[in-house]
Amino acid sequence: MDPKEFLTGYLNDFSDLVKPDEDVVQKLTEVTDLLKIIHSKENKALIFGNGGSAAIASHFSVDLTKNAGLRCVNFNEADLITCFANDYGFERWVEKAVDFYGDEGDLLIVISSSGSSENMLNGIKAARNGKFKAVVTFSGFEEDNPL
Repeated sequence: MDPKEFLTGYLNDFSDLVKPDEDVVQKLTEVTDLLKIIHSKENKALIFGNGGSAAIASHFSVDLTKNAGLRCVNFNEADLITCFANDYGFERWVEKAVDFYGDEGDLLIVISSSGSSENMLNGIKAARNGKFKAVVTFSGFEEDNPL
């Protein structure tokens, strides 16, 4: 494919994705409200992602801390991931991080393009133990997406 053709298609697809939509704006407003509640109660957000989503989670976490004053933790440390994956299985490393680091009233944020990563799904199940204030997910695909 010609680079010009590729870039035109890519930018058109991207601009379609970021156009304001009433449903998306409403959901993001609800997330903003949750973040304000977490901040006011001095709780924190635990933010997870795999691969490129891990980089987004890291950047999002730093932005929320620096710009909103919200305590955030993201888990991109190879030693922590490989320790939990080695001891509990890769599909359970997020669940174990949620168990070890989550406190009463915290917020879990999971970023997953496919929405079908077992480690992220198990982390969400662990956060739904009644201890967390809420779970927020950001994912890229609507079809066959368990998130």
